[in-house]
Amino acid sequence: MISTVKSGKGRSPAIGIDLGTTYSCVGYWRHDRVEIIVNDQGNRTTPSYVAFTDTERLIGDAAFNQVAFNPTNTIFDAKRLIGRRFSGETVQSDMKLWPFKVISDVNDRPMIVVTYKGEEKQFAAEEISAMVLTKMKQIAEAYIGSEVKDAVVTIPAYFDHSQRQATMDAGEIAGLNILSTINEPTAAAIAYGLENSSSITGKKRTVLIFDLGGGTFDVSILTVKSGSIEVEATAGDAHLGGEDFDNRMVNHFIKEFKRKHHKDVSTNLKSIRRLRTACERAKRILSSCAETQIDIDSLFQGIDFSATITRPKFEDMNSDLFTKCVEIVEKCLIDARMNKNGVDDVVLVGGSTRIPKLQQMLRDLLNGKELCRSINPDEAVAYGATIQAAMLSSPGDEKVPNLVLTEVTPLSLGFELGGKVMKVMIPRNTTIPTKVTRQFSTSTTTHNDRSVWLKVLEGERTRSTDNNLLGQIKLDNIQIASSGVPRIEICFDRQVNGILNVSVRDIYTGVENSLSITSGRLARNEIEKMINAANKFKASDEKHWKRYEAHREFDSYVRRMRQTVSHHNLSSTDKKKADDAIQKAFQWLEKKSARKLAQVSEYERKLKELDQLIGRIVEADR
Repeated sequence: MISTVKSGKGRSPAIGIDLGTTYSCVGYWRHDRVEIIVNDQGNRTTPSYVAFTDTERLIGDAAFNQVAFNPTNTIFDAKRLIGRRFSGETVQSDMKLWPFKVISDVNDRPMIVVTYKGEEKQFAAEEISAMVLTKMKQIAEAYIGSEVKDAVVTIPAYFDHSQRQATMDAGEIAGLNILSTINEPTAAAIAYGLENSSSITGKKRTVLIFDLGGGTFDVSILTVKSGSIEVEATAGDAHLGGEDFDNRMVNHFIKEFKRKHHKDVSTNLKSIRRLRTACERAKRILSSCAETQIDIDSLFQGIDFSATITRPKFEDMNSDLFTKCVEIVEKCLIDARMNKNGVDDVVLVGGSTRIPKLQQMLRDLLNGKELCRSINPDEAVAYGATIQAAMLSSPGDEKVPNLVLTEVTPLSLGFELGGKVMKVMIPRNTTIPTKVTRQFSTSTTTHNDRSVWLKVLEGERTRSTDNNLLGQIKLDNIQIASSGVPRIEICFDRQVNGILNVSVRDIYTGVENSLSITSGRLARNEIEKMINAANKFKASDEKHWKRYEAHREFDSYVRRMRQTVSHHNLSSTDKKKADDAIQKAFQWLEKKSARKLAQVSEYERKLKELDQLIGRIVEADR
């Protein structure tokens, strides 16, 4: 067993964040237990949405609530972009569904284009995710009452190296010190282990975590015993989730609207956003009802839209995606060398696991095994991340659960052979940390007798071009040897913290070169630039909030003065003078609400003037 817990002495407080595709959640260890923190709207989960307007930036519920009116400048699904290439198949496919614009930078990195305060701005997915993380950080700080610096952030188990590193960058841009990233199924297993600690003490149980969220799908098989959690195998799809089910329903109703009214609603982004919101709601309702109605007033060109969707219809339009989920579970069982009867518990994580058809298919696959519902599917991942954060920030605290965690590599690691194929050094689902050293002849890696180029790869495909290129190492001045004679030694060292060290050495001369894989991470100057931009946003947000507070305070004062005047028996002249002043104040407030908020000093001046006027009138009446 290998412990991933590192010393974090002096780090306090630390939080656990479930950074989700559609919703995020944050927890904190307090009073010897995990507390999932509610946001400023009283919700325990926060939409992973960021919106830009003519006056401000909105994050979370505020961004989600205005998406129908501002679809092109409201960003979601950043998790589906992070660490990916613009030219990638998944990005190109998703772009057709998003109302916002995505372009490529010079490095083939997707950049999101929005209009903010009348100017066009471009943001990397890391920056958008950083904004969501900043919101979660603020929610925690408001609850804890002090600044938060340290956090554990969850990531899908099937994220590749670039996606993992990009998530680390997002945390740094948000001003967080990421103590650790933890795979989402492992975090859920921690939650399960603690929730069921009384029943598994001293026993070894095999647990299958079925984690289907808004945008990603993971399956992990773990063995859980008192004080330890060991991952046996993991499988998944970093681009499969509830939003794909929504997309199927949206496309279905676009066709139905066209059939009924001979008009293409897909040409209007606001209409599509309203339709998507209605489909998301319908999907949730179908988890508990046999059918539901979609009613949208004036959906497109003044035409009202009403339609019924039944559970069987919803299941039919997504049947291939549901089947894909089950096939991934079967793959994970094979990788873990386990039969279906070897699973003791099946734990459901993620909102999409509420779909009855998926639950039934999973039960059928596992020979009728009942599904565990003892943990909250929306909060389990944040719960486990919070436990990990408490362990890292408070080592030695007897009241914090002391768990030993063992992870595996989600994807195979290797290098390119001369025939453009990948030679696997570390197969997927190998327990980490792990170190593999092997000897090769240069004819298998290069056609150049005096040098070796080693391309380090990640993936499961045979052709090297179909896998992810993590980096390259060049070894010069090697000794010439007969073809096929081993003369170079290649070492792959995968550490617990996710870093991959690769070295290549000439056996005869001792010449050596190495590489620490950090591909996928932004350059230092790019991170600094994004941190500076985040600080500017923070200052702008704070300035706007102060103006909003001043606006609200003045509005509240004007309303109180209206009541004050109505309760005094003023002369007709004084009453008219007071009513006119109050009416003008309301008109001014309405103008500022509709256009642009005034400066704080202007609100203070207006309040002072009205206070003096009303004060004189009321005093004279006495």
